[in-house]
Amino acid sequence: MKVFDEIESEVQSYARAFPRIFNKAQGEYLYDEEGNQYLDFLGGAGTLNYGHNNPIFKEALLEYIQADGITHGLDLHTKAKGEFLESFSEKILKPRNMNYVMQFTGPTGTNAVEAALKIARKYKGRENIISFTNGFHGCSMGALAATGNSHHRGAAGVSMSGITRMPYEGYLGDDIDTTAYLDKVLSDSSSGVDHPAAVMVETVQGEGGINACSVEWLRNLEAVCRKHDVLLIVDDIQAGCGRTGSFFSFEEAGIKPDIVTLSKSLSGYGLPFAVVLMSPELDQWKPGEHNGTFRGNNLAFVTAKAAIDHYWSDDKFAKEVQRKGEYIEQRMSAIVEKYGEGNMTTRGRGMMRGLNCISGDLAGQITKEAFKHGLVIETSGADDQVVKTLCPLTTSDENLKRGLDIVEAAVQKVLKSNDVPEEHDFFADDSDSAEESLAGAA
Repeated sequence: MKVFDEIESEVQSYARAFPRIFNKAQGEYLYDEEGNQYLDFLGGAGTLNYGHNNPIFKEALLEYIQADGITHGLDLHTKAKGEFLESFSEKILKPRNMNYVMQFTGPTGTNAVEAALKIARKYKGRENIISFTNGFHGCSMGALAATGNSHHRGAAGVSMSGITRMPYEGYLGDDIDTTAYLDKVLSDSSSGVDHPAAVMVETVQGEGGINACSVEWLRNLEAVCRKHDVLLIVDDIQAGCGRTGSFFSFEEAGIKPDIVTLSKSLSGYGLPFAVVLMSPELDQWKPGEHNGTFRGNNLAFVTAKAAIDHYWSDDKFAKEVQRKGEYIEQRMSAIVEKYGEGNMTTRGRGMMRGLNCISGDLAGQITKEAFKHGLVIETSGADDQVVKTLCPLTTSDENLKRGLDIVEAAVQKVLKSNDVPEEHDFFADDSDSAEESLAGAA
């Protein structure tokens, strides 16, 4: 359609990487207007953990709409909100011994981050926030100040303050504990680093290149925060809601963040929805002090409750995600061993994995080649050098294998391997071997 070129802003990005007009989606599949089918390993940049048009959520949503349920309610008490809060409390918070109050912010992740930064500063009475190299927290001004990526920061047009950047785990090499460095600068009144209100961190840096910190580093970070009377904010917008194999990405570490931000897959259906979880004593807001016309999406309450009730009433789903994550890791490690020649590595956790190709050009060629054969998959990292898997957590074993087969074949083709056949049947029915392969990851 010419209208996209004539009317839509040049800021569009995904449309450039995947130049098709899509008009239908179900599960892990996207379809374009010509009826072509694509496996979706982009997953709405982490928003579609339960797939497109999940039938369980869709039924609940249609029933709610048909009954003239509240669509827009500002921050009024509604039945849909109350039922969501009850499910979240009973099935997410209480089983994990978490004591948080929930703030409904504007519906985007960056708005949740803005609210988290504001309440931390308000509570502690300090301006400075510690964030990390390669972190990404959003494109509104406060969140952007905490973001490392120069491409996004450069678009602001003004200087941004109130943030001190620290090296993430591994940034200075594997043998340097960067939490010890943070402890040092916070202990030294002449370090030039103002005593912060909070430290904000992603346990897996999605847009930063699928950099996953270790359990030990995360525990050390929490200890530094407690030592220096600093709040710990975990930005779980992309890594949360099951992506790493547990509902919250930090559960394995056993830490207790003071503030957690959630968005993306929280609604379960791709509906915009964002919240801030905070320890009760931090809830020092005056009424309406951080508001927004679209805070609390009632349609998203309905689908979020359905997601929690269906997938998080026990640990079966989490174990499935862990199993599939191990399979992705095995496949990517095999690709690196077979084709990497020392210039390719793997990274990530759970079903949030990346193939670090070192070169952004190489990673871009791989994703472009994969798209030719029916796989939608993106890149991330400072130089777009990481091929990044964010497929729905509900992706079948067969399609998970098929998608990774396409990635491997694309790597072969791009690296001009002599072993690549001229014609590759990317969609051969190989469900039996897929089940066997993933069973080995259990």
